[in-house]
Amino acid sequence: MLYSFLIEIVLLFMRVIMFFSKKIDHFLSTRNGIIETIKTKINPSDRVFWFHCASLGEFEQALPLIVSCKKEYPNHKIAITFFSASGFEVQKNYPLADVVTYLPLDRKKSVKKFIEVLRPELLFLIKYEFWPNLIKVLKIQNIPVLSISSIFRQNQLFFKPYGFFMRDLLQKIEFFFVQNEESKKLLASININNTIIIGDTRVDRVLDILSQNNKQKLLEEFIQDQDCFVAGSSWPEDLNLISKVIESSEKLKTIIAPHNVDEKSLQEIESHFSKPIIRWSELSKKTDAESTILLIDCVGILTKVYSYANVAYVGGGMGNKGLHNTLEPAVFGIPVMIGKNYKNYQEAMDLVALGGIISVDSSFNFYKEFSRVMKDKKLQKQMGITNLKYIKSKAGTTFKIMNKLKQVLNS
Repeated sequence: MLYSFLIEIVLLFMRVIMFFSKKIDHFLSTRNGIIETIKTKINPSDRVFWFHCASLGEFEQALPLIVSCKKEYPNHKIAITFFSASGFEVQKNYPLADVVTYLPLDRKKSVKKFIEVLRPELLFLIKYEFWPNLIKVLKIQNIPVLSISSIFRQNQLFFKPYGFFMRDLLQKIEFFFVQNEESKKLLASININNTIIIGDTRVDRVLDILSQNNKQKLLEEFIQDQDCFVAGSSWPEDLNLISKVIESSEKLKTIIAPHNVDEKSLQEIESHFSKPIIRWSELSKKTDAESTILLIDCVGILTKVYSYANVAYVGGGMGNKGLHNTLEPAVFGIPVMIGKNYKNYQEAMDLVALGGIISVDSSFNFYKEFSRVMKDKKLQKQMGITNLKYIKSKAGTTFKIMNKLKQVLNS
């Protein structure tokens, strides 16, 4: 078929340019040992639940399900695949998984071999990534696919007159757990009715985070009794938006948790500001009462950091990187601010409409809105209540999916 032919052409092209691109070379080389990795982790007699996540954001959506599956089906093994390096590198040692690896390129023979070795009982396909050859092989082998927290839009290929090829692909999926009414209606328009609206599985995850101990003595010592602004998962374009506020605000402690924590990125952030900055890794080694900016130079503590914020900014929405998780700060009952590009994120659209999140499109507007919120404690409380109330109203998605899992396994 045409699709498979194009995949081979793409692969051939990649094998040529890999000599000139470290990124392409890494993409291909990391997929060379996939089969061997699985063979060392999965035995022929094992029962396997497979979760595929495009990247780190999708992994966050898979987490509540992974935890529930491990709890309710302790004898099953958990396999997690990623398409992107950003997801794999952060979670390659995730403790609840028996194997974490990359998804092979969507070639028929590669996918078939992968599935033959993994032998999954079921695939949880998180949000996106409907790979044609992968889904076809799974269908042929009677391995159910559950689409989790998926969102569909009118402009996608599935709903175009010439998109019959992809519509046929969706027909092969066992069940869709969609995030909104629009997605359910769009699927119904192409005669797919095996759907239920459940929202976003990340809601259950952030509510679990809220119930944990989020205390950090070092953060308390840094903030003391001052107001705290947290910029989470920030990119350079986000810093351009918020830096004026940070530089001009008095009696404000700022915590910046960048998306990239490599040395070059950290130094670029430090060069952005004239105010004294201290890194998280240095905070435990010395007392620095002068620093008003704390730079988080590690991963894994952002949710705890958000718990100390009076106002939080979530990055990714000022460029094309994709808005990061706004539910993580919102669950702590605080106001949240984001950039201008958020239309593909249901929870962000909902909370902007409800008033718990403020979207801005320029440094000037950020300065104006941030100042307004910081001066008005009543508004802060109101926005925070809106955010937490919304999240609590969306709880229970994991429970619904687990009930469907039981039906599938017993069928």
